[in-house]
Amino acid sequence: MSKKYSYFSHRECEYFPCHPEADPNNFNCLFCYCPLYVLGADCGGSFTYLENGCKDCSSCLFPHRRENYEVVIGRFGDVQKAMEKGPFQD
Repeated sequence: MSKKYSYFSHRECEYFPCHPEADPNNFNCLFCYCPLYVLGADCGGSFTYLENGCKDCSSCLFPHRRENYEVVIGRFGDVQKAMEKGPFQD
């Protein structure tokens, strides 16, 4: 099975690629807004915290790598549990 549904590259987007250090030939836009953000420190990506306490994911390419589609989808149960807990807490 080709799994073409697991990769989408929106080259016409005015922000493409939204991460300047990314390889535009292997940049998956499917998770434009990372569904793992809500997992806080357990998201699995590379991030830092800003002085105001917000996560800065601008250096994280984890959800944009073609090979990570299954990993991201596999974490949706964790996302659901985090959402059931209520307001985001790290």
